[in-house]
Amino acid sequence: MARILVVDDDELVRVSVAGILSRAGHQVETAEDGEAALGRHRAARFDLVVTDIVMPRMEGLETVRALRGDRSRVKIVAISGCERRGSEFYLTAARALGADQVLVKPFTGAELRAAVDRALYLPAAVS
Repeated sequence: MARILVVDDDELVRVSVAGILSRAGHQVETAEDGEAALGRHRAARFDLVVTDIVMPRMEGLETVRALRGDRSRVKIVAISGCERRGSEFYLTAARALGADQVLVKPFTGAELRAAVDRALYLPAAVS
């Protein structure tokens, strides 16, 4: 299975997403923000990053942009609860910056697993 990094400042979300993906057979690590995630990814490349958008220090849009700027082949699933509050900007922007899949919080375990599977099997965004 895949090596996945889960990035979210909300510990409950981070642990829940990591648990769902671990039970699906993936090797999962976590980070509390984009800055920590970039350091971990640069030290030990992951196959996929699941990142929240709204976070302190380095938010998700910056994280997506930095991952793509590294010319990394990592797949990205962006997650956010912002869309439920009426703003379509964040996940649309994440996709424009290079996220392979987007998910609106709250989502089910099945929806998360499906988004991860779709992202993992898409052609590489960066050659």
